[in-house]
Amino acid sequence: MSVNAPESYPVPAAVLREYCASIFVDAGVPAADAELVADSLVEANLRGIDSHGISRVPIYIERIRRGLTNPDPDVRVVSERGGALLIDGDNGMGQVVTQRAVDVAFDRLSEQRVVSVGIRNSNHYGAGAYFGRRAAERGAAVFLYGNAPSTMVAWGGRERFLGTNPYTFAVPAGDRAPVVLDMATSVVARGKIILSSQLGQDIPEGWAVDVAGQPTTDAAAALEGSVLPFGGPKGYGIALMIEIMAAVLSGANCGPEVGDLYDELERPQGVGAFLNLTDITAFQPLSGFGDRITGLIDAMKLTAAEGSEVLIPGELEQRAADARSRDGVPVPPAVAAALEKVAAKPFPTDNASQTAKETHEHRPRP
Repeated sequence: MSVNAPESYPVPAAVLREYCASIFVDAGVPAADAELVADSLVEANLRGIDSHGISRVPIYIERIRRGLTNPDPDVRVVSERGGALLIDGDNGMGQVVTQRAVDVAFDRLSEQRVVSVGIRNSNHYGAGAYFGRRAAERGAAVFLYGNAPSTMVAWGGRERFLGTNPYTFAVPAGDRAPVVLDMATSVVARGKIILSSQLGQDIPEGWAVDVAGQPTTDAAAALEGSVLPFGGPKGYGIALMIEIMAAVLSGANCGPEVGDLYDELERPQGVGAFLNLTDITAFQPLSGFGDRITGLIDAMKLTAAEGSEVLIPGELEQRAADARSRDGVPVPPAVAAALEKVAAKPFPTDNASQTAKETHEHRPRP
């Protein structure tokens, strides 16, 4: 990398997908799975969620090389009663396990109409919006909950116990893009603090406390300390319920049992998730539901205050995706260098000088 490297390289998304997929293939991940994981990470970058994007590739590869993640898992249904299934991920990559759970759920949805899937023995699955949006595009209402390593205090607690425990809700919206709410139960996703630490940037006040429980803007100190739940006891309560549904119910690791993605490189994560799909057509025609959603959104947008705008969950991310599909995904030199190191092959900076002219595509796993 040049000493006078630019602030970021604008790289076409297709180039990033191919580059990252090749890294996973070289690490022993089957080609289709490698493409899925790469696609999920690059889409997070496209949508402006850089904390869950390609900056995760090095740690995913490190865990595969250490034998902490199974690159070619036997993801299987271990229990099935009506519309309730339990899936064992065989310690596979979280995106691979979660997508197979979604596929299994859809296989049953036409008959059962509502399908719930517990997932155990999995790993970090990235941005839940990736799965929620695709399932919504197939006509389902989606709920996805996941637990995570202990990085957040219980309300009133003195040490980290719960994860940032993300949840995703998604529904189809007629001719509009699906409505997708994807968020952590902490004030901020811990991945954003990790990315700030990697880039040597401070974090805003109110995101985290240090090991002494004092507020901090130092990203490194925050990683040693704890993130805070959003809404105080309300966010804590939601995080606890997600822990119960994603981990206690599925038999996955709970609380401090969950292996930290970055800091515990001697044991698997063992995370869990809970997925629920509801067939919209079990209640009303999909077109009618889409019309009602559109009417609701249009009416809500008319209530915007002067000089402001009412935004729908996922709308800002879609705008970012449109812009970055056109202009390229900005990749900071530090992230490019980390990818280049783990790939043992040059980062595609030659492509970075070109403006991305591709149209953003949704590429669900076959």
